[in-house]
Amino acid sequence: MHPPAPLHPPAPLHPPAPLHPPAPLHPPAPLRPPAPLRPPAPLHPPAPLHRVLVIHGPNLNLLGTRDPSIYGRDTLADIDAALHRRAKLAGATIDSFQSNLEGDLVQAIQSATGRYGAIVINPGGYSHTSVAIRDALDACGVPAVEVHLSNIHARESFRHTSITAGKCIGQISGFGKNSYLLGLDAALAHVEVLAPR
Repeated sequence: MHPPAPLHPPAPLHPPAPLHPPAPLHPPAPLRPPAPLRPPAPLHPPAPLHRVLVIHGPNLNLLGTRDPSIYGRDTLADIDAALHRRAKLAGATIDSFQSNLEGDLVQAIQSATGRYGAIVINPGGYSHTSVAIRDALDACGVPAVEVHLSNIHARESFRHTSITAGKCIGQISGFGKNSYLLGLDAALAHVEVLAPR
């Protein structure tokens, strides 16, 4: 009998391959805050608060030559120039308009809606007679200050009542050219109070 074949030693065990560490998890992207909601655009954009329309009524184109003892020697151009300087100091702008015609003044008042923050108006003789100007001031929705160069309450009785002043936020009279400047100050102060904070 042949002797049994020798047993081969078992093959050495290979160590298991090292485990790879798991890939690091990426941190989640930071959440972005939601975009703020925008308020809907107004149907009519608000008028620039510091833009003022100055309206001069009938016969004011004659200033400087018309009865200087009552109305002074300043011309309408002098008054407008002083108003422009005063407005610039206040960071405001003005546009001025003069007409002897009632319909033109009504049209100017109506045109202020959505374009001006305030009106400074000297309706002249129409102060005592014009329902149309009063109604335009009421309808336009723009705050107005009525001004007069002379003190209308110290003159003829028919000048004592202003039917247009009832649709203005106030009236200033008797200070000559300064009535306009004070009226501009009052108009700007009024719209400043109304400005959103």
